[in-house]
Amino acid sequence: MGCLLSIRNLRIAFHAEDGLVKAADDINLDITEGKTVGLIGETGCGKSVLGLAILRLLPRNASVEGSIYYRGQDILEMNEREMRRLRGKEIALIPQSASTSLNPVLRVGAQIAETLEFHRGLAPRSAQAAATELLRFLELPAVEKTAKWYPHQLSGGMRQRVLAAIGIAGQPSLLIADEPTKGLDASIRTQVVEVLRTLTRETRVTMLLITHDLEVAASLCHEIAVMYAGEIVEHGAAEYVLARPLHPYTRGLLASLPENGLVPIPGHSPSLVDLPQGCKFHSRCAKATKACASARPPLIQINGCAVRCLHAAQGGKSQEGFSHGSLQQKTR
Repeated sequence: MGCLLSIRNLRIAFHAEDGLVKAADDINLDITEGKTVGLIGETGCGKSVLGLAILRLLPRNASVEGSIYYRGQDILEMNEREMRRLRGKEIALIPQSASTSLNPVLRVGAQIAETLEFHRGLAPRSAQAAATELLRFLELPAVEKTAKWYPHQLSGGMRQRVLAAIGIAGQPSLLIADEPTKGLDASIRTQVVEVLRTLTRETRVTMLLITHDLEVAASLCHEIAVMYAGEIVEHGAAEYVLARPLHPYTRGLLASLPENGLVPIPGHSPSLVDLPQGCKFHSRCAKATKACASARPPLIQINGCAVRCLHAAQGGKSQEGFSHGSLQQKTR
């Protein structure tokens, strides 16, 4: 399997009243065909901005530098007509909030059918039938009846399945799932994880999973990239990153989980308008030295993982009471 999407030296900034918001800084990331890559980090670190950049859906006040290659073509160099062909058909998005992403005045079956007509060229009647089959594939109850309902008549889990149906309606090669479990209770969260697992298993779609939920990432991802203050600080195989994290921020995220004692990371994430010199995590890191405050660490390779830390070689110890398998089990 080859590389489906390749991000190179990507920088994204927004011109705001307070100054220049540096949402992504020198991002490099490869997504292999057939794999699920998790992009994790705290709220506001730039994860969702990266997902929208891939689809060229950023607002007009955004400035973008670098390259995003999809099957060898630079998305940032495509014209709008080429992008319309790409969105939904080749690269699709499952957006964050099902309650605000669905049209409240259109029946859910019609919303799925609309995508089928546009991206697969189906006639209206055929599109309605195919929409019903997608709902059945995603195991919604009484699909003929459900297709005629409006979004407000569905539960949170059902609305998320409808978003998933719209996402895969065009039979995309790459699916971007942006915080699909955010704000959901435990039972619905488990349902959504199963939906995503079914999608990747049955359709073999490649997925970029944007999430702050380590348990969901452990359950679904082959690889994990950890993002902090607009940059990727660690990237590698999921089982290695979660069981033997190299970056202090990754270790802090894991230590904050209930099974690891709910130990919070001290301090706060820096403002993306006023980023610190050197390592962006140094003010919150117990291992920081003077060098950390003056020099931005490069991404280095250690045991097959990429990590941005001057002291990473001293890390890599297993988290006490934590294993990749234990997180997977909690979402099943």
